[in-house]
Amino acid sequence: MSAVPTPATDQLRAARDLLLQYRDDRDQAVERFRWPRPTTFNWGVEWFDVIATEHPDRPALVIVEPDGSVGSWTYGQLARRTDQVAGWLRANGVQRGDRIVLMLGNQVELWEIVLAAIKIGAVIIPASTLLTPDDLADRVGRGGARFVVARDVDTDGFRHVPGVFVRIAVGRPVDGWIEYEDSAAYPDEGFVPEGVSRAGDPLLLYFTSGTTALPKLVEHTQISYPIGHLSTMYWIGLRPGDVHLNISSPGWAKHAWSCVFAPWLAQATVLVFNYARFDAVELMRVLDEQRVNTFCAPPTVWRMLIQADLSRLTTPPRELVGAGEPLNPEVIEQVQRAWGVTIRDGFGQTEMTLAVGNAPGQPVRPGSMGRPMPGYRVELLDPSTGAPGEEGELCVDLSAGTVGLLAGYHGEPKRTAEATRGGYYHTGDLASRDADGYLTYVGRDDDVFKASDYRISPFAVESVLLEHPAVAEAAVVPSPDPLRLAVPKAYVVLAEGYHPNKVAARLIFEHSRDRLAPYQRIRRLEFGPLPKTISGKIRRVELRGQEQQRHGAGGAGQSAAEAGIEYRVEDFPELR
Repeated sequence: MSAVPTPATDQLRAARDLLLQYRDDRDQAVERFRWPRPTTFNWGVEWFDVIATEHPDRPALVIVEPDGSVGSWTYGQLARRTDQVAGWLRANGVQRGDRIVLMLGNQVELWEIVLAAIKIGAVIIPASTLLTPDDLADRVGRGGARFVVARDVDTDGFRHVPGVFVRIAVGRPVDGWIEYEDSAAYPDEGFVPEGVSRAGDPLLLYFTSGTTALPKLVEHTQISYPIGHLSTMYWIGLRPGDVHLNISSPGWAKHAWSCVFAPWLAQATVLVFNYARFDAVELMRVLDEQRVNTFCAPPTVWRMLIQADLSRLTTPPRELVGAGEPLNPEVIEQVQRAWGVTIRDGFGQTEMTLAVGNAPGQPVRPGSMGRPMPGYRVELLDPSTGAPGEEGELCVDLSAGTVGLLAGYHGEPKRTAEATRGGYYHTGDLASRDADGYLTYVGRDDDVFKASDYRISPFAVESVLLEHPAVAEAAVVPSPDPLRLAVPKAYVVLAEGYHPNKVAARLIFEHSRDRLAPYQRIRRLEFGPLPKTISGKIRRVELRGQEQQRHGAGGAGQSAAEAGIEYRVEDFPELR
């Protein structure tokens, strides 16, 4: 394997190096950065293989297993192996433009097939191993898949999936499935793509996690993620040679963000920690032993981490970031006190790369998700009038030519047109902006609600609730009320050592009274697990529906309170 840089490689390297140069000067990076815009580009051949030629012995991927064993693969090894896999896949019928459902765990074969598919010019449809047979049928059907690659233990889920597609099993032999192990015997003679990958050709089809409706099918191109994640690399603060650990499951966009494109754009090492059950102490051990420089985790993991003794980590990473959902200020403060490092929040979606974030070396405003990243121009537009202002829907200005945006919603031109109306990509997320340009997340447009004619941000109330030591997780939704139209209700997961009873309810109601404005205060409270998507996002839509069913017109009325499921502030006259 020996790859030669192309003009596209040089364009990408120049843009990447500029971001590294101005890593601690966000204003200069924003002013000077320009997106590379090659007309043709194959990230596997023109970037990864070039880096592998220059640094063949640098670790590209390290996987720590639950039993403590460690697997490591260099850039050079992965480049050669993925040439072999690409040749084998092509010999089994995979052609440019073919769609492949890829349903694997955090195992080396996932990275092998991702790189091999990019080299061929095939289209990857990432799929979580937690999907149901109905989900899989949707992926194969709407995705138009001609190939499926799955772990041997997951092949049964495809037994009744309709359609004609080639099946490839990773692991033990499975009847009717091609054995991936056969690829190891394929001639290792290097791989030459047939034809070129045009910049606008599809590369990824992502099914969103569907917090409010059926999953949307997001299409990304040969450059929108491979080049667009320069913004993500910049936000994380990655440097060449870093070891980057991201807690994320395959099948979701964040995995591609921080386990493929961003670290390899930086010529860093992707570290994966496979654990059977989350253990904060074990995670900190891995962070120490693997000398992790940059660490990204979703809010759920951060909230579990702060329940542990953070002092167990002797050498904290240089950079800490959180994404997936907004991170509550209380979590940031606890980690800062323990490790001396500030978690930097950021905002992006499956539909785009990291658009807004707290960049390295910049002051972090408590509660703010930061400022626009280099290459992104955003506006806050009034959801009703479309007028720009200091609070509104966060929208990306399409006239800026941002590379990191989706090509559209596959097969849904009307939905694409709606999302890109008026010259903006509309995120559906509400934010506010201060005088210095820092943006603060308010909530999803469909999560924000009115109570007594006041607009309430669930995220703002949840952030305050999480400051109380009894609260591990919280979700706030409107609960129908005959006088106020709706009142804020909190669904709470208690921290270890607290029990779901009237004592805990009183503590939380007291905290709400002391820390929130009267219109924001929690009026109803329920303990129990929170419904989540399989990617870990809270399904407030499900909780809202439950409240409507219980307390709305024709609902169960007082049955929840009478059954002892729900606590009300009226139960504590001294707190009203």
